[in-house]
Amino acid sequence: MEIVCPAGTPAALRAAVKAGAHTVYCGFNDETNARNFPGLNFDRAEMREGVEFAHAHGAKVLVAINTFPRAGSQSVWHRAIGDAQAAGADAVILADAGLLDYGARSYPELRLHLSVQAAAANADIINFYADTFGVKRVVLPRILSVPEIAAINAETEVETEVFVFGGLCVMAEGRCSLSSYATGLSPNMNGVCSPASHVEYIDDNGVLNARLGGFTIHRTAKDAPAPYPTLCKGCFSAGGQTGHLFEDPVSLNAEQLIPQLQKAGVTALKIEGRQRSKSYVAQVVRNFRAAVDALEAGTPLPEGMLARLSEGQAMTTGAYKKTWR
Repeated sequence: MEIVCPAGTPAALRAAVKAGAHTVYCGFNDETNARNFPGLNFDRAEMREGVEFAHAHGAKVLVAINTFPRAGSQSVWHRAIGDAQAAGADAVILADAGLLDYGARSYPELRLHLSVQAAAANADIINFYADTFGVKRVVLPRILSVPEIAAINAETEVETEVFVFGGLCVMAEGRCSLSSYATGLSPNMNGVCSPASHVEYIDDNGVLNARLGGFTIHRTAKDAPAPYPTLCKGCFSAGGQTGHLFEDPVSLNAEQLIPQLQKAGVTALKIEGRQRSKSYVAQVVRNFRAAVDALEAGTPLPEGMLARLSEGQAMTTGAYKKTWR
């Protein structure tokens, strides 16, 4: 199975490749990708150098161009597809139907992957994208159980890629409106979720308020660690109770499900976290590469060492097991 690893910077790309990543995904430093944060991503020269480095070490590079163009501004996204192809990218990851059409017509030799932002969660819609635009792989949303993934693979020739580690989104993945409600900036349109420019930490008589776009997301004691204020993972009071009403701050970890995912026909395992450090990327990649190598060798999977890298130091298998049913 192929391990697909995040790289928010050229240094993270090199760290991922050296740690054993089969494939790295990254994006340009503009609003064409869904991690458009200051200090992250690649300019055109860095992308060319990153692809050359990866290819020299036997790894592939996928370029995420997975936001949705505004009417009249699509040339920015069109240029990004052309620049990815010119840089030698092994595929581009797209979500918008217009961009898929443009990519298929303008660069027929360029491999197209369907982003999780397209929220394609059944075989009918996946086959539509394959038949219409020639999509070769789909990144499945994190809302499917392992049997549901197996059922999809039985009805499509399109490769499937699934998340195995990292942060989780609310169960309407790929269609988030919460960040844009709070800040006016959207993950799908502007490439940013909970942007730092809209974050405030305010001392209120010994209590630290973490705010996003004017909304108080967390209140913690002054000396206690204050989490980053992301609206979907905020702690709120309602109905006389206080808790995480949208989503708990917990990481997905499907490491021990890799054999089941392989039997379900999954082609690639995706690790979330382009905003993470190169040290984080290297540690997670080494762990998952060891697990995949053990699977291929027919030996027991190694015990995971990922708990301290998880969000809130808590982990879940999420929808893969759907234990709430």
